Amino acid sequence: MNRSHAGFENGFTLIELMVTMVLVAALCLIGFSVGKKAMVRSHQSASASNLRQWGVAMALYSIDQNGRLPRRGQGRQKLGIVNRPEDWFNALPPYLNAPTYRELAEGNMLPKPGDASIFLCPGSKLSPTVKHPLGYGMNMNLSPWNFPQATLLSNIESPSKVVFMAEAPGDYSSVYPSRAGYSLIAPHDGMGNILFLDGHVAAYHSDELGCQKGDPKRPGISWKTGTDSDANSDMY
Repeated sequence: MNRSHAGFENGFTLIELMVTMVLVAALCLIGFSVGKKAMVRSHQSASASNLRQWGVAMALYSIDQNGRLPRRGQGRQKLGIVNRPEDWFNALPPYLNAPTYRELAEGNMLPKPGDASIFLCPGSKLSPTVKHPLGYGMNMNLSPWNFPQATLLSNIESPSKVVFMAEAPGDYSSVYPSRAGYSLIAPHDGMGNILFLDGHVAAYHSDELGCQKGDPKRPGISWKTGTDSDANSDMY
């Protein structure tokens, strides 16, 4: 009997098996790539939703505080002081019917990587060793503690361009485009979400944001406020 005919009669030939294995591997890779992209989009969408909620809370807080914004918390230092009521992570959660960060810390219930929390960005890779995990940070140039008064929203010339909050590296309550550890991040496959003072959220590539580089000074993304606090910005 012809050997090639025997191969077809008894099962797949070696070449057919190899072709089949290559096709299966290719389909698996395609499926993995599609699944990864879908997960990234899901995380980015969920994070944008979190930021919009922070924007609503900020607007309500400002109304109650005669136009003042919350304090930005600690600046270039890692978050260690969590009991000041004026800091954004304590001042804003009540407007979202959520516990303050101070309450979570005192109850030993701080959010952990993987938790569904308003304080965490779903796409960021927080280290489990971070003492005070935060997935978001307030613009370091807004309401710094070395100014006696919190920034007034009415003093901001272009709220639609000035950053209020962005995705953070995990252990800072304030962010800024910088080579330092407190730089904002772009955790969604190189894309990062920004919440502006007028409440809208937009996504940008890391190069547009200046992640780990410094402020690229894009016309539509301003980390400076047009107020006296801009005098500090050269230190960040």
